Amino acid sequence: MTEIDPAKQAYETFAGVYDEFNRANDYEMWFGHLLPALEALGLRRGSLLDVGCGTGRAIAPMLRRGWTITACDISPAMIEKAREKFPDGVTFDVSDMRELPVYGTFELVWALNDPVNYLLGDEDLGTALTAMAANLGDDGLLVFDCNTQRLFSELFGAEEQTEDGRWTWGGRGGDGTLFEAQISGERIEPNLHRERHRPVEEVQATMRAVGLTPLAAMGQSESESGLALVDDWDEDRDHKIIHVARRG
Repeated sequence: MTEIDPAKQAYETFAGVYDEFNRANDYEMWFGHLLPALEALGLRRGSLLDVGCGTGRAIAPMLRRGWTITACDISPAMIEKAREKFPDGVTFDVSDMRELPVYGTFELVWALNDPVNYLLGDEDLGTALTAMAANLGDDGLLVFDCNTQRLFSELFGAEEQTEDGRWTWGGRGGDGTLFEAQISGERIEPNLHRERHRPVEEVQATMRAVGLTPLAAMGQSESESGLALVDDWDEDRDHKIIHVARRG
């Protein structure tokens, strides 16, 4: 019997409460920082391929900005929730980011909120980047974020366990590269999340190996205004690193 991908398994269980669990995430605020930084790197408005779109929480802010959107996710349950929000005007598909078809040519291809960290195998990152890059138009940008050692230490640490209303996040620790945490609650079966830390040097070397040119690695952390996005990065300061690349 074929083993179910652990990310798919986790999010099939998580889909029904995902929006409630992540209600504090403010994509409008995030994009207010991120999109100007991408425009400074040459981003042109047009069509977006949203890889690992989840329940579509990043879609509305981009539609308001005039983007045409195609969105995909490994989890059919997550795509179902996204379609409920956007029954018209967005093209949806169920697809593993390592096996993306060529949907078209896009000005922007992104994978936000750490889907790349769910790629556990040594070859998975290169495979996924190759598939995403195949959807880039001329001068299009590929954008994705990776969790830092700070975030893994804080949220996946073996002693970490936080409760938010009806939801419990329990970190199970890791070996410095692979980490686990479990989400449980009143309305969901416990679901296990396995993620892999990807250092900047590894990510950029993989980019170059598949014909991409790294343009930026920007650090994202908390600030008094809610978010700070800076041109450099620091594994101990930042919670995420935003990678930007273009086809070589």
